[in-house]
This record gives sequence, structure tokens and C-alpha cells, in this order.
Amino acid sequence: MGVEHVVVMGVSGTGKTTVGHLLADELGAAFVEGDDLHPPANVEKMRSGVPLTDADREPWLRLVAGAMTEHAQAGRPTVVACSALRRAYRDVLRTAEGRVRFVHLAVPPDELARRMAGRRGHFMPATLLESQLATLEPLAPDEDGLDVHVQAAPGATAAAVLDALAAQDAPAV
Repeated sequence: MGVEHVVVMGVSGTGKTTVGHLLADELGAAFVEGDDLHPPANVEKMRSGVPLTDADREPWLRLVAGAMTEHAQAGRPTVVACSALRRAYRDVLRTAEGRVRFVHLAVPPDELARRMAGRRGHFMPATLLESQLATLEPLAPDEDGLDVHVQAAPGATAAAVLDALAAQDAPAV
């Protein structure tokens, strides 16, 4: 079937990076941090509290898809931490070679605000959370993905994701 990629998606503060690392370890996959691929102009915009436009995001999303394709061509699956907030953004990621599955980490807004308020060393300010929540489009039924409600501990969330992915692939009885 080819290489599979898992994109751990959601707004800032959901735990994409932490859960993504745990999934990559469990799946024996490479881990790609989408935030690391943002061009400096995007990072500066966000750091200044200015939401990115679709024009800002498209080249970045192409870089993320390109990283997935590079790993696929080497025969290695990836787990990617990437906001992938809108279907159009996910469509760009789906251009990567291999199967691209999405895992939306769902966290209540009050918990997101609490997490972001306590976060240090990240360029995304808590003031952009509202903009991200407004931009977020749920996964559509025809998209290869699933929603996972975040558990208290990242390990429990990663285990729930692995169970849900396995259940999706289980043959119907």
C-alpha cells in the first residue's frame, strides 16, 4: 500500500508536538514539526500577534508536504505536527506521496487558554487562539481522519489515537 503519514492537527495548545513524538516513537516513524518549517516572515507575523493569511500558509504547507514526500521516498512513514486547520490546507498536505491520515486533537477552549497562558518559548501568542478556533474546519466525512478528545496525560491521548487508528483499519465483521 505504500508509506503512511499521520498528521496530528489542531489549534495551538492541543499537544500536537508532544502527542506526535509519542506516536512517532510507537509507530517507528520520523517526526516532522510543522512549526519548524515556517519561514521567518510567518514566525515574525505570529509572534507579533498577526494571524497568517492563506497566502502566508500555502508555501509553508507545501514544505510540510514536501518533507512527508521525502520520507516516503526513503520508505519511511512520518508523524507530522501541523495545525491543518482548514480543509484547503489539508488538501495541500494530501499531495504528499503516500497515504495521509489526519488526527484532530480536540481540547475544550478554556483548557486551551490555560495551556497557552502557561506556555513559554513558543512564538504563537495566546491572543491568536481565538483566530485559530474561528478558522478551524472539522474533518469532513470523506477525509481520511478522526477526532480524538484529548485525555489528561499525553500518553493516554497517544494510546487513544493508536487504538482509533487501528480500529479504522480493522476489517468489518
